[in-house]
Formats: sequence, C-alpha cells, structure tokens
Amino acid sequence: MIDTHVHLYDQAFNADRHEVVSRAREAGVRCSILPAIDKSTYQAQQDCLKQYPDFCHKAAGLHPTSVREDYREELGFAFHNTDGAVAIGEIGLDAYWSRDFLELQILAFEEQIGWARDLDLPLIIHSRSSFPELLRSLKRCSSPYMRGVLHAWSGSGEIFREANRYGRFMMGIGGVVTFRNARLAETVRNTDLTDIVLETDAPWLSPVPFRGKRNESSYLTYIAEKIAQEKQISMEKVVSQTTQNTLSLFFNKKT
Repeated sequence: MIDTHVHLYDQAFNADRHEVVSRAREAGVRCSILPAIDKSTYQAQQDCLKQYPDFCHKAAGLHPTSVREDYREELGFAFHNTDGAVAIGEIGLDAYWSRDFLELQILAFEEQIGWARDLDLPLIIHSRSSFPELLRSLKRCSSPYMRGVLHAWSGSGEIFREANRYGRFMMGIGGVVTFRNARLAETVRNTDLTDIVLETDAPWLSPVPFRGKRNESSYLTYIAEKIAQEKQISMEKVVSQTTQNTLSLFFNKKT
C-alpha cells in the first residue's frame, strides 16, 4: 500500500514517529507522500523527508486555509521549494470555516495549477464546502495534462465525473469511508477501482475503530478492507490496483 496523503511531520507524531513508521511498514505500507501546508510547517516536513528518505516523498504547495493577505509571499516560498516534489499540493479551496479569503484562495489555487502544468506534476487538491468554485477553477485551467488526486473526497460521483471532464483525477479515499452512514461508502461502491487511491490524512480522520483518536499510516489496512467490502472484491485486489494507480500518477511507473 501507499499512503498518498499523510502529515507525518505534524507535532502529533513527535513523541513516537519512529514507531509510527515501523508500524506502517509492518502493515504493508511501502511509502508515503507528505503534502505541504505553508512556511510554518516547511522545516518539519524537510526534517521528516531527510529522516525517512526511503519512506517519504515530498509535495510542495500552499494549503487553502493558509491563504491570507500575505498569500503572495507564501506562494513565492512554496514555488521556490518545488525541487524534488512528486506533486503540487496540498492546494485547493476551503470555505468551511469562512469565505473571507475564498477569492484569494481561488487565485492561489489556479496559479499553483499552472505550476503543476509547467513542471509536469500531478496535483493534490483539497476541497471543502467549495465544489462549485472548484469545478469552475478546473474548467478555467483545463488541460489534457492536468491530473491529480481529489483528496479526502466527500462529494458525489456526479461531481467527481464532472471534475474529470477537465483533467484526469483520482479519488482519495481515507477513514471517512468507514464511518457509519457515510455517503462516501456508496460513492466508492459505484466508482471504478482504477479511479481510487488510498490515503489517511493522518493525524486526522482516523478510520473506525480508531475514530476520534490519532490517525496513522498503518490504518490504511482498515480503509482498504472497507473498500474491498463495499465493492465485494478481495483486499489484495484493492491493494494491488490502488498501488498501481498511485505509482502511475505520482511516479510514472508500474508495479
């Protein structure tokens, strides 16, 4: 398995990061992708990448909730740290807490889509309470080369298919798929496995039976099992196909 979205550098792991990585390996997680947030988390991300060079891969970008009046400065910092990145992310739109900076988020998002195009990199896209705006941005930036993950997907299959009119996107599926009454389970059931990648978003969004506790990459097992259950296929098939999807998208290679 590959965890396509984990904030392993977060302070929630400071006390036992080595053990967290060891448990992930033991659970069958071969590597992970660390999305960026902003300048304040850059050094912690770098330290983690250096500490686990064979387990962690870098993404670069500016998280939408970090977009404020100084977003140009933050964007400049992020752009100058794209070397070695396997993706541009975590970028996108978030109107859940406030819409005060949504217009600036849109500007930052679309500029970073341009970086991905110029650098020939996939995107890791965050979208919360902002699907209409997301689709409009994707349409404006549409390109045959635009590709990536719609991270922590919470929308419908219809919105996912609409997004794929403008590029080639995978659905990032994490712990929410295991929640009781989660509509995401039905969406996954009706989505082709070739369109899905695994992620945790650790330390957040832990799957059942760890909901409400700190998440970690080893819990990908529970996510893969739930997908297998919903699609009535083997867990081995889920792991094999989602790993191939990830390798093709982020690393341009086959298993």
